[in-house]
Amino acid sequence: MKQYHDLLKSILLHGKEHQDRTGVGTISHFGFQTRFDLRKGFPIVTTKKIPFRWVAEELFWFLSGDTNEANLRARGVDIWAEWADEAHTKRFARKPGDLGPVYGYLWRSFGGHYPEHDGVDQIARLVGEIKNNPHSRRLIVTGWDPREADNVDLPPCHTLFQFKVENGSVLHCQLYQRSADAFLGVPFNISSYALLLRMVAHVCELAVGEFVYTLGDYHIYKNHLDQVNELLSREPLPLPSLEIVDPTKRLRGLQGLLDLRYEDLNLSGYQSHGKIAAAVAV
Repeated sequence: MKQYHDLLKSILLHGKEHQDRTGVGTISHFGFQTRFDLRKGFPIVTTKKIPFRWVAEELFWFLSGDTNEANLRARGVDIWAEWADEAHTKRFARKPGDLGPVYGYLWRSFGGHYPEHDGVDQIARLVGEIKNNPHSRRLIVTGWDPREADNVDLPPCHTLFQFKVENGSVLHCQLYQRSADAFLGVPFNISSYALLLRMVAHVCELAVGEFVYTLGDYHIYKNHLDQVNELLSREPLPLPSLEIVDPTKRLRGLQGLLDLRYEDLNLSGYQSHGKIAAAVAV
């Protein structure tokens, strides 16, 4: 996927060394935008293996509004485990596994009194507005609540996304991400929001268009530089296609979005180079 290689190369070309909260250190640059046209294939990195099921299960978990890491781990996905142990949760007087008001809560109960789900369901509003007011320029979901940013160990990195309905028939999505781990996080983020776009388009009976990806601080951790160079030495492969299998058209509206499961997805033709292991900076 050329766009991803261009993103990595821009850090290596323009980035500067920075210290960061993890103590690992980064090569960081600020401000980047790229586009993925889902009509030309599903954007998933091919120069290393991406576990697409993990991408999908994490997105389903976000959409459910859940913030207990154990429930994601029960789906076979442990990518949040480092922030869910007692050493991290006790700081906020929470039990192990309770991540606090992170993505799922902010999407489904923004402004609520955690753990009560008494805030604004932004996903419900989004789907309703796309269906009933498709010309709106307010098709926005925010994951950044300044009141909660210091109440979680890892406040949301992908912070705001907006949809646009073009000519009443094509759905586009743009994400703004404040902080982006270019080697480990970005490949997940690209495919996750492309999948979200595909899912929302399906339940709203729209054609899928472009995913626009806008980054603030995007960086390569210093202990990932060898892995980045190995990845860049590989040739990108053709993109696969993604279909939602829904022959009876049961997946419609908000409930259809929430009912979607991995078994409803058909990622066809995904070929990739091998996995490249790297340690996550916590």
